[in-house]
Amino acid sequence: MAKNIKRDKVRLQCTVCKEINYDTTKNKQKNPERIVLNKFCPKCAKKTEHKETK
Repeated sequence: MAKNIKRDKVRLQCTVCKEINYDTTKNKQKNPERIVLNKFCPKCAKKTEHKETK
């Protein structure tokens, strides 16, 4: 039987235009630090770094 792993919802914000574009989940037990991903920003119309917000 699979363990019940707690995953928390996080929001990703563009570092260029500061707009929140994506919602995702992460396992805070395995990855306590903030995540940074390269995602497409519709406002900037290009791929930019998106960081986890508070």
